[in-house]
Amino acid sequence: MKKLAIVAALSLMLWSCNSEPTLQQYFVENTESKDFIALDLTTDILKLNKSEISAEENAALETLKKMNILAYQVDAKNPAKFETERTKIKTILKNEKYQELIKVNSGKEGGAVYFVGKDDAIDEFVLFANKNDAGFAVVRVLGKNMSPSSIMTMLSVLKKADLNIEQLKPLQKMVPN
Repeated sequence: MKKLAIVAALSLMLWSCNSEPTLQQYFVENTESKDFIALDLTTDILKLNKSEISAEENAALETLKKMNILAYQVDAKNPAKFETERTKIKTILKNEKYQELIKVNSGKEGGAVYFVGKDDAIDEFVLFANKNDAGFAVVRVLGKNMSPSSIMTMLSVLKKADLNIEQLKPLQKMVPN
């Protein structure tokens, strides 16, 4: 019995060592790094007046849990680091778990939207945007049973929101003066 337990423990350790990196792991590893700006936002940032939104808009918001943002600003002293980090993100997003919805590329800048889950029960949307001379940002929109239409509805709700800009201040470092 002891041999079986040892074999099982070793197998589990080897399996976990060989697993491919995930976006969540990448966020955890880089959240505290001085090279990155990290934000976790909830729907509280929207400061919505519930009486001004429709039942459909409220239902769409109920599917949203939070957003995680991780941004990397290009360092002119170390351009190779930008390329290394961007390649890590692109490699993670090549995993079949991330299904690509749309991709835009103009040479120096680009972006893509991915999702995790089923078409009618999406658990995560991932927005990846990068610009060679500025940096990149990865946004994870986490929810439960989201759909593309609920995301579109949420975008329309943003127009009605009184955004709490204070929570977004750390991202100002990414915008050149």
